[in-house]
Amino acid sequence: MKRPFIAGNWKMHKTIREAVDFAQHLITACDQTIERRVVIAPPYTALSAVAEVLRGSSIHLSAQNLHNEPAGAYTGEVSAKMLVDAGCEYAIVGHSERRALFGETNDFINKKVKSAISFGLLPIFCIGETLEERDKAQTFSVVERQLKEGLNNLTTDDIRHIVIAYEPVWAIGTGRTATPEQAQGVHAYIREVIGNTYGENISGIIAVIYGGSVNPGNIGGLMAQPDIDGVLVGGASLDPESFIRIIQF
Repeated sequence: MKRPFIAGNWKMHKTIREAVDFAQHLITACDQTIERRVVIAPPYTALSAVAEVLRGSSIHLSAQNLHNEPAGAYTGEVSAKMLVDAGCEYAIVGHSERRALFGETNDFINKKVKSAISFGLLPIFCIGETLEERDKAQTFSVVERQLKEGLNNLTTDDIRHIVIAYEPVWAIGTGRTATPEQAQGVHAYIREVIGNTYGENISGIIAVIYGGSVNPGNIGGLMAQPDIDGVLVGGASLDPESFIRIIQF
């Protein structure tokens, strides 16, 4: 049985001191929760400081984004090489906010995934449909396109190291969550697409997690579904007690 994968994406929240205090509190409460894989994604400014706090613990560090190039004249950007140097093991790639607010395309996201893997970062690869796309019954076609274009030309060995996060855009930060059954249906389809492309063995071992207004009240129902391996938590991960309750569902 897979260990549930519980990740917290803090987005543009928390100073270095606040992030360090949170990480210290999390270690005290959850460091021995070995049946869970716990990951936190602070803002760039706090990564190195939080990495020092997490050193030797069972909690893992993720970046929220990265650029696809290893170096260059890209003002304001951060490379995979820099993130590894800062202590990251994971990087979130293709989050809907990056797609919607910064115009990131499937092709650009594909380059980011490849860059992350080339430097040893484990991508948390986000996909999901908008409300308009869901209302037009386009969920599966959108998800399939994002999967195939975002993971284009990756090897089977590459894929086994990727975490796929299904985040319906209409459920992110809105308080509106896909029902466990709705989420399960899409997760099962994701495994079907991965299985058709990379084989059933890979589709069975790859982690597929859910994101979209996850909170302590709905975590149990989501995790009871057979194809949901964990969650990517936004707002509810900012409060340590809320996040701990999710981890310890």
